[in-house]
Amino acid sequence: MAAPKKGRSSSAQSKPWRSLVLILIAIVALTGGMFASGHTTPRLGIDLAGGTSITLGAVPEDGDEAAINPTNMQTAVDIMERRVNGLGVSEAEVQTQGDRNIIVNIPKGTNSQQAREQVGTTAKLYFRPVLATEPSGGSASPSPSPSASSSGGSDKATDQEQATGSASPSASDSADRSATPSAGATTQGRAVTDALKADASPSASGSGSPSPTPSASGGTTGDADSELQAAYAALDCSKQSVRATTGEGAKPTDSTVGCGEIQGVWYKYLLGPAAVDGTEVDDAQAVYDTQSGAGWKVQMDFTSAGAGKFADITGTLAQNQSPQNQFGIVLDGEVVSSPYVSQSITGGNAEISGSFTQDEAQGLANMLSYGALPLTFREDSVTTVTAALGGDQLEAGLIAGAIGLALVVVYLLVYYRGLSFIAILSLLVSAALTYVLMSLLGPAIGFALNLPAVCGAIVAIGITADSFIVYFERVRDEIREGRTLRPAVERAWPRARRTILVSDFVSFLAAAVLFIVSVGKVQGFAFTLGLTTLLDVVVVFLFTKPLLTIVARREFFAGGHPWSGLDPKRLGARPPLRRTRRPAAPVETKEA
Repeated sequence: MAAPKKGRSSSAQSKPWRSLVLILIAIVALTGGMFASGHTTPRLGIDLAGGTSITLGAVPEDGDEAAINPTNMQTAVDIMERRVNGLGVSEAEVQTQGDRNIIVNIPKGTNSQQAREQVGTTAKLYFRPVLATEPSGGSASPSPSPSASSSGGSDKATDQEQATGSASPSASDSADRSATPSAGATTQGRAVTDALKADASPSASGSGSPSPTPSASGGTTGDADSELQAAYAALDCSKQSVRATTGEGAKPTDSTVGCGEIQGVWYKYLLGPAAVDGTEVDDAQAVYDTQSGAGWKVQMDFTSAGAGKFADITGTLAQNQSPQNQFGIVLDGEVVSSPYVSQSITGGNAEISGSFTQDEAQGLANMLSYGALPLTFREDSVTTVTAALGGDQLEAGLIAGAIGLALVVVYLLVYYRGLSFIAILSLLVSAALTYVLMSLLGPAIGFALNLPAVCGAIVAIGITADSFIVYFERVRDEIREGRTLRPAVERAWPRARRTILVSDFVSFLAAAVLFIVSVGKVQGFAFTLGLTTLLDVVVVFLFTKPLLTIVARREFFAGGHPWSGLDPKRLGARPPLRRTRRPAAPVETKEA
């Protein structure tokens, strides 16, 4: 009878327990990590756990239909994805639908209102000189800070300059403001002075309509267009419906009106032409100020061109000797901050701080950092997917998976009999590894199990079973050739291994390509298919093969029991192979 080759195959045959112990240790370690992390179930996607689906429609500005093109739409998708990810959202889906629609799916557990504000906002930011401002709707202005040297104030912008700080404003100027600049931060080891301080009380008296005041260009509000003045006089920023349309359609080169909130009080503003564009903000980030206790703030870095413009406007405003030597930071028509200027800011770095919450500061920083959308979008529809609907879908998917698994098990039992025991155990090990890894990948990389991913796991059942069948058939072929089980198991493995690796490589390659080129939920299918394909290789090499080597030593299988699935008679085996010796070569003798 042909014996197995010596060497590696012989070593693997004699020590199959090593592989079984190794995979057992891996399962125990991963399961322990799963329970230690507290994530004992996979994260569910929006279609299973529920969430919010937002449909945004592109709107042409000034009738420019040509702007709605595939390039601008894809740019908008990329920016929206970065914005949503900046909120800490994972498994959010942003994709185009048709020529002018974008679908944004946000899973449950996310601040959907904040995400809605983030994804569709054009984030057009301008720095405009303030020509006039006052509380709107009869509101009382907030009380000023108690000390002229206080670093308080409802909101402020400061700059870390290269030179040492300048002198503080006079006492009379300080009385008109909520706070005066104070020395503090340092840059490159030198003391600097806060160049900007916010105004909690926009006028010296805190009430009444403002008299004409100098603008950044040296003019007065009396020079403004009468129609704009009338709009400013009639503006009531206490009404949300009014705030929603204020400043709409205003060009950067035109004066306009705007609304801004300070400590719960709405103010109306008369604003001059834009001096700096938001696209000239190079970077912005939210940080927490632990030194001055000012709380959350947004630090901005300007481009070289923006730094020059910012220095010009702050230098011009700093020369004014009135309460309106301030500029408004206008984000999509809303004045988010209106700091005073005491000196020109030439460093190219500034910060906006005040009564920001962490979410507000991070939201503003995200919109500034990730840029303005190339198109304007309107919110066409918002659909809430309930968890109950997702639960029904998940239940249907699990039922389908259970039916598929049951059919595979029945087939294995009928066709392979005793060998099906090995196949079923291998499927259980593969399922355990898949579940544990999906649970761990949720918090690790943000993986969420959606319905297509469940479909990928169901398809993987067939792929995994196919690997077992390839190996079993190779073993049975060896038995048909007349070999007994133990050498048949070892001789069949090299050929089966090559076939399994090639098959799994093709499946993994298809999953990888699908993951790269697809979008949205299809990626969940591709990811799960690729993951289970890799696990199939691990299970076959470290569990199925060693286990079959062990059971081949048992009489039930080695003896070819009819229920073992390896009965030589049923397989039509040839007579056992026997070793035969070649006849010795005749010895030639020479006659004497």
